[in-house]
Amino acid sequence: MSAGIVIIPTYNEIENIERIIHAVFQLPSTFHVLIVDDNSPDGTASKVKELQKQYTDKLFLEVREKKAGLGTAYVHGFKWALQHDYPFIYEMDADFSHNPTDLEKLYTTCQNGADLAIGSRYSQGVNVVNWPLSRVLLSYFASVYVRLITGMKIHDATAGFVCYKRQVLEVIDLNKIKFVGYAFQIEMKYRVFVKKFKIQEVPIIFTDRTLGESKMSGAIIREAVFGVLLLRIKNIFKSL
Repeated sequence: MSAGIVIIPTYNEIENIERIIHAVFQLPSTFHVLIVDDNSPDGTASKVKELQKQYTDKLFLEVREKKAGLGTAYVHGFKWALQHDYPFIYEMDADFSHNPTDLEKLYTTCQNGADLAIGSRYSQGVNVVNWPLSRVLLSYFASVYVRLITGMKIHDATAGFVCYKRQVLEVIDLNKIKFVGYAFQIEMKYRVFVKKFKIQEVPIIFTDRTLGESKMSGAIIREAVFGVLLLRIKNIFKSL
C-alpha cells in the first residue's frame, strides 16, 4: 500500500533532483513522488523524465509554463494528488533541507490520528543547521508573530515539510488560496486550524541547502508579514 505522495516543487534543482528522488524511493515505506517543475532552464524536468524509466508508476512529473511561486506549485500538486486518490499528501523541498527519512515520522503521525503533521524546526528548541543567525531569528520570530496574530499554537508556522490527510485538502477550497511565497505555508496551516482539524508538530532537524540557490526574497517576507494580518481579518469577518 502506498504511504502517499510527496510533492516536490522545483526550479533549477538539477544539482539535487536525482539524489532526492533516489532517497525517497529507498525509504522502508512506499512513497510516490510528484515533481512540479516551473519549466527550469537547467534541465531539471529532463532529468526527472529520465528517472521515470527507472521508477515506473511511482515517479510523476507536471511541468508548468513558467515560474509562478511555491504556493501555486503546491496547489497544482494537491489537486493532482486528490484526483489520483492518495490518502496522504506531503510537501517537501528538493534541496535536502528536509531529510527524506523524516517522511516516515510524518506518515506515522498521520496514521496515529493527526490530520496535519508538521515537520517542526522549533517545537523542541531551535533545530536549524547552516543558517546564519539573522535567518534563524527571522524565521523563529515569524512563527512567534504568527502565533500572536492568529492564535494558532504552532511553533513552526512557516514550515514547508508537512503531511496532510486527503480529507483535509478536500475540505479546504484550494481555489481560494491567495499567497504564493512562504505566506502560503502560514495560510494553509491557518485554514486547517480554522476548520478545527488535529494539527501535530514532529521535531526535525532542518539543514540549509548546500547545492543550488535559495529562492528567499524581500517580497516573500513582506507577503508573509502582511498576509498574516489579512488572514486574521478575513476570519474575523467570516470571509476566509
